Amino acid sequence: MPKSNRANYIDSAKELANILDKSIQEILQEANTLRIQYKQNKVFTCGIINAKSGFCSQDCAFCAQSVFHQTNAQTYPLYNKQKIVEQALVMEDCGATNFSIVTSGLILSSQEMETICNAIIEIKQKTEMTICISPGKITDQMAHQLIQSGVTNYHHNLETSKSFFKNICTTHDYNVDIETIQLAKSNGLRVCCGGIMGLGETWQHRIELAFLLKDLDVDSIPINFLNPIPGTRLEKQPLMSSSNALKCIALFRLINPVKDIVVCGGREITLKNEQSRIFSAGANGLMVGNYLTTPGQKIEKDFQMIQDLGLIVC
Repeated sequence: MPKSNRANYIDSAKELANILDKSIQEILQEANTLRIQYKQNKVFTCGIINAKSGFCSQDCAFCAQSVFHQTNAQTYPLYNKQKIVEQALVMEDCGATNFSIVTSGLILSSQEMETICNAIIEIKQKTEMTICISPGKITDQMAHQLIQSGVTNYHHNLETSKSFFKNICTTHDYNVDIETIQLAKSNGLRVCCGGIMGLGETWQHRIELAFLLKDLDVDSIPINFLNPIPGTRLEKQPLMSSSNALKCIALFRLINPVKDIVVCGGREITLKNEQSRIFSAGANGLMVGNYLTTPGQKIEKDFQMIQDLGLIVC
């Protein structure tokens, strides 16, 4: 992107980010127009399995699974193949169009990769779902293994902007995450990459992240909202207001108009009774069911919300 055009985009984003709450309808209307233009009335739903929990060597300030924190999060090694497959079948029965296998830790062992790939092969045989995996770092060889087993989407969040990352994580460099995303894309995987809003970052940090995702040309942008977990470094961080949460969704849609925007963890406690507004704010995807260490809204309620809005799950 030419520098002059990029400067114009940044100026526009700053202007949008500074809109007062009383003008929130203006930004939502523009974001919703873009959603309809590029995504029509269609939405997708994603269910996950926390296939390996705890024991993570990274010190991410928000994470209940980090060894640096004392939380009530469950810890267990990688599930066996059958348990992963069973959860996939449950999620498809519930109506999920996508299924994501999530594991804690920086990178999987070769044995863990083999278990997951074998599970994915069976899931592809038994379901019509799009398969996504969130295994931390990957190598070229791992990317090839995943693709051969039937994975199309690779998930790896940046969490926040590069300039704010040092406040959130100190155990690995931000560029490692960027390089991992680039590696996944170069091997033909669709990349799902976003972050968590409400970590203490500013609007400028959010804008920085949104433009980086644009530059990386990621395919799907998951937006989470901090759910402060007791025992983590951010346990006392105040919740983001619902209006600012909606503005975040709109901002990412406005900066990345053609990409998938999926709302994930923390929406229930942040948006409360305004959850249905995520689509008019620009989202076209929704994570359903439970999250990694916290419960989600009942799936039936989510699908009723989607139906009541006249949206089509596909």
